[in-house]
Amino acid sequence: MSDCNYVGSELELFAAVRKWKTYWSGQIRPFIAGDVIEVGAGIGSNTPFLDPGGEHRWVCLEPDPLLLAQLTKTLKQTTGRQYETVCGTLQTFDGNQRFDTIIYIDVLEHIANDREELNIAAGRLRPGGRIIVLSPAHQWLFSPFDAAIGHFRRYNRSMLRSISPAGLTIEQLIYLDSAGLTASAANSLFFRQSMPTKAQLSFWDHWIVPVSQVIDKLLLHSAGKSIVAIWRKN
Repeated sequence: MSDCNYVGSELELFAAVRKWKTYWSGQIRPFIAGDVIEVGAGIGSNTPFLDPGGEHRWVCLEPDPLLLAQLTKTLKQTTGRQYETVCGTLQTFDGNQRFDTIIYIDVLEHIANDREELNIAAGRLRPGGRIIVLSPAHQWLFSPFDAAIGHFRRYNRSMLRSISPAGLTIEQLIYLDSAGLTASAANSLFFRQSMPTKAQLSFWDHWIVPVSQVIDKLLLHSAGKSIVAIWRKN
């Protein structure tokens, strides 16, 4: 991330989109194993959806001290797991430590040099470990909302393939939320909102996301406004 103070103001709003979090985490969670480091963990609203349980380490990295304080408080209320919360980025974290899974949930698009970031992550993986990324899809959907919360870009499959770290193989590269493409396209082309309203997010979460869960399967995850990439270390 470009600095230690997060410029976005959407984290609390998106914390309530539980159907969406349940959907994408269900696609990702089977690939999470061993010791985990979650980069840019924000306020901790995603972590309980991602965590498959178990006795392995789970480190939450967050460079913004204010968000880290909220993250720590949120995760202390979670039973059955002792999360480690650390103020910093993967670059500032102890480079001698190795992990089995490194996760970026709506984070990689905030990092100016994404290729360098993934190369650093690859160096922190144990053999057989994975890098998991969820990001907004399609640069043509880039809107004032993306700019307002500090996005450098949105991704498609070819963009993510082009920054694949050496020694890692793409295990999965799929789109999610095909029905949500329409709403995002409308905002990008017509409404140009810098921030969705709570009512808009609630409608999308309760009505559009369930439709996407059906259509995504029919389309074999070939379309959507979000993209999931999973790399595995050879």
